[in-house]
Amino acid sequence: MVVAIVGLAAGAVVLAVPDPRPPVGDEAERFAARLVRAREEALLTNRAIAVEMTASGYDFSSFDGVRWTVLADGPFSEEKWAEDTVVRSGGRLGSGPLQVVFDPTGAAEPAVVILSRKGREMTVAVDAAGEVRIDG
Repeated sequence: MVVAIVGLAAGAVVLAVPDPRPPVGDEAERFAARLVRAREEALLTNRAIAVEMTASGYDFSSFDGVRWTVLADGPFSEEKWAEDTVVRSGGRLGSGPLQVVFDPTGAAEPAVVILSRKGREMTVAVDAAGEVRIDG
């Protein structure tokens, strides 16, 4: 009888433990906030800022007029996607790494990035004015 009660209690604990990974919506919000920060950086520093996304994560780089330099400080450090997150383009982005580039005026070529995990999908869109929007 004691073993049965302990087994039921253990089962209840396992079912009550939340998934340690943040929901895909939280990840989309964090990613969108970092895109907004990249746009602000382009405006403030008068240089192009690129955000390059791969299957494992994303990073930032800046263009000084001659070459692209990877940014690694503060909000621009490389970020990894949470486990099981699938990233794909929903628009213009071509083959290879997905990329969004904010020019010194804050404008960008329109792009749509779709984040999905466990059947849930969130869309992060950048319009021609560089405005970032989350749908999902």
